[in-house]
Amino acid sequence: MVLPEVCVVYLLRPAAVGEGDVLLGYKRTGLGLGKVVGIGGKVEPGESVLAAAVREMREETTLEVRERDLEPAGVLDYHFPSRPTVSQRSHVFTCTRWRGEPAETDEIVPRWFGLGEVPYERMWDDASRWLPGILRGGTIQASYTFGDDLATVVAERRTALA
Repeated sequence: MVLPEVCVVYLLRPAAVGEGDVLLGYKRTGLGLGKVVGIGGKVEPGESVLAAAVREMREETTLEVRERDLEPAGVLDYHFPSRPTVSQRSHVFTCTRWRGEPAETDEIVPRWFGLGEVPYERMWDDASRWLPGILRGGTIQASYTFGDDLATVVAERRTALA
């Protein structure tokens, strides 16, 4: 089965002292309403994954990123057997260069979190399993299957993690 494609970008801000920060957002609409999420969304027909990442960052936070500054960090397949229409393949990127300051939009309330203060308990169930590695510069290729509650991971298969 070919999964619809989405993208997510984790902006990383170095700190003068300490670990630095990551930009996440409180989701205001759709699947994941109320969760803390990475910035991203659906890849539109005819659009590249990189172009979608640039567009989604602008739409959700008003920040401007360039395709050449997006670092590929992995691919995650999400399966929702009890609601297959929301199953998707997510292309994960990190980025350390952008223009502007994050602003609240209809979809996201952006907020910087210290890398040691990421609120995994408020994120999707899979995030704590792979996001710490990405934030340390690693990569991931994995598949997650969610249960009937559409929130709990019931199966995980990692094919690569560095």
